[in-house]
Amino acid sequence: MLWAAGGCMALLATAPACFAADNPADWLARTDRALATLNYEGVFVHEHAGETETLRVIHRVGSDGVSERLLSMDGSGREFIRRGSQLTCYLPDQHTVLVERASEARLLLAGLPHIDATSASLYRITELQKMRVSGRDARVIAVTPMDQMRYGYRVWVDEATAMPLKTQLRNGQGQVLEQIVFTDLRLPAHISKGELEPAVDARNYRWVQHLDDPVESSGLAVSWEASVLPPGFRMTVSARQVLHSGPVEHLVFSDGLASVSVFVELGREQRADQVSDDAATIGSSSAYSTVVQGYRVTAVGEVPPETVRAIAQSIRAAGPEPSMSESLLGVGIPRAPGNRPQDAGSIFDVLSGSQSGELGNHGLGGGRADLGNTGAAAAFGAPAPASGPGSTAFGAAPGAAQGRH
Repeated sequence: MLWAAGGCMALLATAPACFAADNPADWLARTDRALATLNYEGVFVHEHAGETETLRVIHRVGSDGVSERLLSMDGSGREFIRRGSQLTCYLPDQHTVLVERASEARLLLAGLPHIDATSASLYRITELQKMRVSGRDARVIAVTPMDQMRYGYRVWVDEATAMPLKTQLRNGQGQVLEQIVFTDLRLPAHISKGELEPAVDARNYRWVQHLDDPVESSGLAVSWEASVLPPGFRMTVSARQVLHSGPVEHLVFSDGLASVSVFVELGREQRADQVSDDAATIGSSSAYSTVVQGYRVTAVGEVPPETVRAIAQSIRAAGPEPSMSESLLGVGIPRAPGNRPQDAGSIFDVLSGSQSGELGNHGLGGGRADLGNTGAAAAFGAPAPASGPGSTAFGAAPGAAQGRH
């Protein structure tokens, strides 16, 4: 599945000098800083779930903060534009614009492995033999999981700038599940505000806004929790929200690098004859759906199938099991089960029948969970977890707008 990047790589001479230290973890940290603090614009090819997409990225750091634009050069020309804490998603084929709140720290191109204190004991970081990518000298950093419950990464880091020239997400057999290769990359000293404007005239589009702040688990008395999780995973975020299938409690579990989103459907109870487990794998994304205490639970993540299965099956009500009335009141929706057909689709119905790539929304090459981006992520084909556009960083292949609207 490997393929070479075409074209030449143009990097300005003003880029940072070559680093002397050889610690592979330090190179990953420098790459994170380069992506966050440098002006850059370029074109990269994203291969995921058998689909290939070419995208243009513009990242501007100015006195007014960080602005970014991510534009698909294929298909309908969808694009993301982030200014500070506001993310705007343009969908020309649907004549729709989604506006939502996004973490100011989150980058649109933010799928690189980020090793913290939690994940350090779960992954082994090594440097492989140096090689050239598009004519540039690159350090090759491998992030290898210590067990079979998560995927590994490989990053080709430009020695002169610390920018990532190529990234891969790999399974335990070394197969490449997802890949990004820059075919053109520049580090201009100045990027004008005009380059962050959308290419499409959206004055006659339908505008959908969701600007509620995400709620972290530390500030919410959650009604659902996990009993026994795979090693290293812990709950990091929890919120109640409304997706296409109805109200859900959305939990995110992370090991500091990989993340899994869990959706507990609150809008309808499952009859005994409806109880069944389902699983799906599309590219690097896995999904598993089961019924726990009468509620449909769906886990989605860029992790092996056994990991989403283990996390979904571990979900339990925290304390007394919430009644449906209490659950719906928690998201501000009056209970009216009679108004919802018994065969209404669930989250997993959307996932299992989706186009390739629709399960993923974890940031290119792997990604972190960010509830603030679930709406725009859904517009790109996923009721998605983690990471905003971009977990798979750009949010994967084309899909229908679903989200919370």
